[in-house]
Amino acid sequence: MSNYNKLLNNLETLKLDKTKENIDIYADMINNKKIDFINSLYELTSLEVEVLEQKVIHGCVQVAGFPYFKTLDDYDFSFQPSVNKDKILEFKNLRFIEQKENILFVGSPGVGKSHLAIAIGIECAKNRYSTYFINCNDLISNLKKAYDENRLEIRLKHYAKYKVLIIDEVGFLPIDKMGANMLFQLINKRYEHTTTIITTNKTFGNWAEVFGDPILANAILDRLLHHSHVFNINGKSYRTKDILEDSKEEVYC
Repeated sequence: MSNYNKLLNNLETLKLDKTKENIDIYADMINNKKIDFINSLYELTSLEVEVLEQKVIHGCVQVAGFPYFKTLDDYDFSFQPSVNKDKILEFKNLRFIEQKENILFVGSPGVGKSHLAIAIGIECAKNRYSTYFINCNDLISNLKKAYDENRLEIRLKHYAKYKVLIIDEVGFLPIDKMGANMLFQLINKRYEHTTTIITTNKTFGNWAEVFGDPILANAILDRLLHHSHVFNINGKSYRTKDILEDSKEEVYC
């Protein structure tokens, strides 16, 4: 076996796929004196570094538990003019994480609250900030299970550790007093230490009804709203957008 074939085998063993894919191109460039040996190695290793970084980013996004992949570029701001596009896009600089600021999206089901929360969360995860997404009722269920197993404090610390925690659909279902108390403990642990992103279909004035305890509701809101960005989204549902457009086409046919 020639050394060339041995080299290809070594590259395959080391999983340097980009180098193996481009080795012939760079060998020709070196032979034709279009590039020197050091610069060719630098460019080949840069390709491998890029692949490695993409794998790390993909891993961070996967670990974050997002239910689907959405970016800010995917959001139709023209369909929801009540959303301040410039302010949303500013979140790409991620300063809100270092400033320990919260983000709250309030609006009816289907207006794109979760989309925006996920898109911002993906930006955080891609930049290697520890990020986690969870539905509010799943979160409370997990905390209650931990309580039954005498592991509540451990579980609270687990959720408190994330630089960015996204709690989706707060208020979609009623929350009993025990659940509200556990949620308060978590929000209190995160207060002024980390960033929490909330989506809710209930206005803040209705949170006392959701939690069944106005004192707990106010205590949670007090900590979430301090150092926060609040977006009230008033608009139509994305889920019915295409159906309505199809209906219009049928009418005009």
